[in-house]
Amino acid sequence: MASTTLTRLLKPLLLPLSSGDHFIDPPVVLAPMAGITNAPFRTLCRQQGAGLFVSEMVTARALIERRPETLRMIVPGKDEWPRSVQLYSVDSTTMRAAVTMIGRENLADHIDMNFGCPVPKVTRKGGGAALPYKRRLFSNIVAAAVEAAKPFGIPVTVKMRIGIDSDHHTYLEAAQSAADLGVVWVALHARTAAQMYEGKSDWSAIARLVEHLKPNGVPVLGNGDIWSGRDALNMVQETGCAGVVVGRGCLGRPWLFSDLVSTLQGSDKELTPTLYQVREVMFHHANLIVEYLESEDRGMRDMRKHMAWYLKGFRVPHEIRHDLGMVCSLVEMRGLLDRLEDQPYPVEVGDKPRGRTSHGRPPTLPDGWLDDPDELVHVELEDAFSGG
Repeated sequence: MASTTLTRLLKPLLLPLSSGDHFIDPPVVLAPMAGITNAPFRTLCRQQGAGLFVSEMVTARALIERRPETLRMIVPGKDEWPRSVQLYSVDSTTMRAAVTMIGRENLADHIDMNFGCPVPKVTRKGGGAALPYKRRLFSNIVAAAVEAAKPFGIPVTVKMRIGIDSDHHTYLEAAQSAADLGVVWVALHARTAAQMYEGKSDWSAIARLVEHLKPNGVPVLGNGDIWSGRDALNMVQETGCAGVVVGRGCLGRPWLFSDLVSTLQGSDKELTPTLYQVREVMFHHANLIVEYLESEDRGMRDMRKHMAWYLKGFRVPHEIRHDLGMVCSLVEMRGLLDRLEDQPYPVEVGDKPRGRTSHGRPPTLPDGWLDDPDELVHVELEDAFSGG
């Protein structure tokens, strides 16, 4: 497809900041991922062309309690802008306080709200993907965030799933409510909470949401099963979404963003780095983490989980692969990487699904959660954890 056609298909995405209108072009967003999208990883993705890079999910309660690790999680990387923070809460008062704190202390330029997390420690509190089922509670929390952010000129967006399970879809009504309350856009992960990360995402739901919100003029971003630039292009063509949100597809492949940008600008050439090129990205990533955590020991422990993702599909001797998964220092890592033999990128394996592949299961919900969607419940406050 010619780039001129793509330009008409996918316009720059407006993010109205207090400093003036900012356009994400092309609209390619790094999804928040617990334990992954810290400042070093966001820096890598930004260097590869991501237009917006969202922090790990943090709880509003942990933020207003000023938990040290939570405050560290929202610190931007060097030259990172716009600064984007994702908040989670099951209480409108707590959400309002957290957004007000962010605004008063100039901690972020953009706030995304999590209504899509499917993990039990979140849904058992009525949070994440469970929360939109309670219509009034959902509307109250979104309204609190939008109202608190407005005096500071901070745009608010939401990310959600299709619903709790196949019998309880919530995305159309919840997205309409959020749009009416003033969110800038809605991002939809086209799976239910019950699906977790199993099976294929239902892109037709993204297309339905695009049509549903057209009268409001609120853009919809699509999320789910984007493993290559071609996948992103297919999603845009099939759904009419205004942008794409990428999560698991960039694990061990931050250059996916270069591929996405290139494809969405009309190129049909896929970026396929050699193993030598990949190893340099790995070492750069490790250095960024060590610098960020101000500890080589903590940094290398954090880096270990990325090794298998980076090396997926490459022919790597078992001993080296094992030792990289246990690496303790930058010097040791450099020595192991230098023992690798160069080889082409394994497209058939490297572009396949990666990251969490949790099997579907009934979501863990508060007792009686599904009894009445209009009941304004008082839920137990979320644990002050940071993850999900």
